[in-house]
Amino acid sequence: MTDPATDPAPTPTPDLLSHTALGVFRLNGQFLAVSEKLARPAGLTTARWQVLGAVAGGPLPVAGIARAMGITRQSVQRVADLVVAEGLAEYRPNPAHRRAKLLALTPDGLSALQRITPYHGEFAAELSEQLGGPAQFRTVMEAVQTLSRALDNLGY
Repeated sequence: MTDPATDPAPTPTPDLLSHTALGVFRLNGQFLAVSEKLARPAGLTTARWQVLGAVAGGPLPVAGIARAMGITRQSVQRVADLVVAEGLAEYRPNPAHRRAKLLALTPDGLSALQRITPYHGEFAAELSEQLGGPAQFRTVMEAVQTLSRALDNLGY
């Protein structure tokens, strides 16, 4: 049996949702600020880095990039058009869909991503240290992924 004088009252579920959402919103802002700082030396913005990074493993249609990033296709299309105009990416024919072209990195786009890598690695090491090491960092990553999957399962 618990002692009400020493045990905190359980947090109501709506409060847990509110506190989690506010924490995620704050984290989003913090990660965007870090991303801007990391991308700047490569001449990129966070949005350009995200789109180029999404196709680093191979060409993808804009809709596929949007799904993977959890943002609208129109947002990705706008950034994709910008990186193509800047010569960092190119559109290629899509054998699976005549109208939905594939976005692919150009050598300049790959070079821009590679310029971020050292700063990304340094920041990852610093953050890992702040979290108490790689094992704790992995626990945080898994919790974020679990939360994302739960929202996916709910249709969001």
